[in-house]
Amino acid sequence: MTALYCCVFFPSGVALVFITYVAIVAIQGHHFAGTTVHINHSSLDAGDFLVASCTVLAALVAASVLIGWLVAGRVLRPLRVMTAATRQISERNLHERLALAGPDDELKNLGDTIDSLLGRLESAFDSQQRFIASASHELRTPLMLSQTLLQVALADPGITLDSLRAACQEAIDADKYLARLIDALLTLARSQRGLDRREPVDLTAVVNDALDACQPSAAARRLQVDAALDKATVPGDARLVSRLAANLVDNAIRYNITGGRVAVKLAASTTQATLTVTNTGAVIPPLQASRLLEPFQRAAPDRTASPDGLGLGLSIVVDIAKAHGASLEARPQPEGGLAVTVSFPAWEDLVNH
Repeated sequence: MTALYCCVFFPSGVALVFITYVAIVAIQGHHFAGTTVHINHSSLDAGDFLVASCTVLAALVAASVLIGWLVAGRVLRPLRVMTAATRQISERNLHERLALAGPDDELKNLGDTIDSLLGRLESAFDSQQRFIASASHELRTPLMLSQTLLQVALADPGITLDSLRAACQEAIDADKYLARLIDALLTLARSQRGLDRREPVDLTAVVNDALDACQPSAAARRLQVDAALDKATVPGDARLVSRLAANLVDNAIRYNITGGRVAVKLAASTTQATLTVTNTGAVIPPLQASRLLEPFQRAAPDRTASPDGLGLGLSIVVDIAKAHGASLEARPQPEGGLAVTVSFPAWEDLVNH
């Protein structure tokens, strides 16, 4: 910054000296030509003026360097403090903040922005740590179950073919659960990366497919499924949107009461398409609704709920919605159950913009 000050001051000073010198020479030439301009020639010697001006300019440049150095140091001191403090922050002390004091100027705004960024990083890092711990636990459980079943069967000296088959079948069921869990984790990771490109997705057809796929499980629990679907096309990834719709419908059926109801509504406008899936079920406290959107979180155990849920269905829905620029809201129903609403931007609205 000091060099910048000098680069601005020095050319300006040189230009001023040069212009003044040329003016003096011109005036002296005019005087010597016999004009009526009356000037004391001894006080207007161009050579002496040039030497004096250069001396003064050199002194002013030196003074400007010193003053520029002092001013730049004072102005940039908060930046040096922010740089040093930011370099000391790592994953072990993400809770620390710069917390700059002083007037509400550009530097304080920069410090507050960095503090806000650190807060988001801390939240993301904590969420990642919790997710890894929960995923490790969820993956370990079916692996240990499968291994224990086979070990117990092989250690039984009186094992029969039927008991061995039963143990193997239980191990296969545990492995199927593990495969579903791994597939869900991969979908979750893929949705968190965002979308590489967007294409028109027939949301109406996607929701109809999800309803058809879940019809056997709904019939087994004697659930009434009502659907009112407008024609809607949204921008996004067809596989992820299909997974979102399937998870919403599956969650509404899985966490329901026998003989309950599921309502699926798709409303379309020129700017957005809104998908709402509502079910009956146990009463959910308002504060618990947001927790259900996190990975590996389930509602309070209920004897009517299906026991083989992964605890990832709604969290996958959240990340898929975020990747598509859609908003999501989960509202507990007063009489029990949950209403989840996802609002996508319409394909026509995206094309128009």
